[in-house]
Amino acid sequence: MVAPAPASPFVMHGSRDALAAGLTHIEEQVWSIEQAVVENPALAFDLARTLVEAVCRTILSERKIAYSESDDLPKLFKTVGENLPFLPPTASGDAEVRKSLARTLNGLSTAIQGICELRNQCGFASHGSDQTRPAMEYVQALMAAEAADTIVGFLHRVHRQDRTPPSPRVLYDTNQAFNSSVDKAHGPIRILALEFSASEVLYQMEPESYRIYAAEFVEEAEGLASNANAVPEAAP
Repeated sequence: MVAPAPASPFVMHGSRDALAAGLTHIEEQVWSIEQAVVENPALAFDLARTLVEAVCRTILSERKIAYSESDDLPKLFKTVGENLPFLPPTASGDAEVRKSLARTLNGLSTAIQGICELRNQCGFASHGSDQTRPAMEYVQALMAAEAADTIVGFLHRVHRQDRTPPSPRVLYDTNQAFNSSVDKAHGPIRILALEFSASEVLYQMEPESYRIYAAEFVEEAEGLASNANAVPEAAP
């Protein structure tokens, strides 16, 4: 039985939020997906993959992160995931929070892979095959479109938020143990008659690198503390 037509038009709210925030070049893709979900479900899979790919490329370009034009969507998404600060500064050093986030991102990555596979197998413009492709209907197309919309909205909000951080000193001020470790290892940095702490220079010049190293420092310290507190097994 063919799925019934939707009671109201499908709207990609996350993508339209990114569109309003400056991603004007995705307007035609967003509109096309909203139409295809109902009028040409198989085409929605092709367009969903293309939309997420376009947004990933835009984010990487705006952040001046290198990628190859031949990179497929899973690889582009992985690169974006490695370069966006998905956690607020006050939570980036919490090992358990970082593990939970990693599981969430793995889930999004799985959704990305699923969209690509559905596109290849059932898309309107999928790879040539001597076999008839299974027909997709509204409900399947809606699933792919909503997944793409969620991913696009989330990635672009994080990207946009990070470029206008509300409290730039929070991350530095809450990592005093890491700052002391960096300063002790590298000593003060002197330029003419001026002297700067190594941790301050790292934070100011490479804030994303600072965030990553600080989180790793906290995670390693927590691991050492956990090992030290572990109760040794009794000898047989």
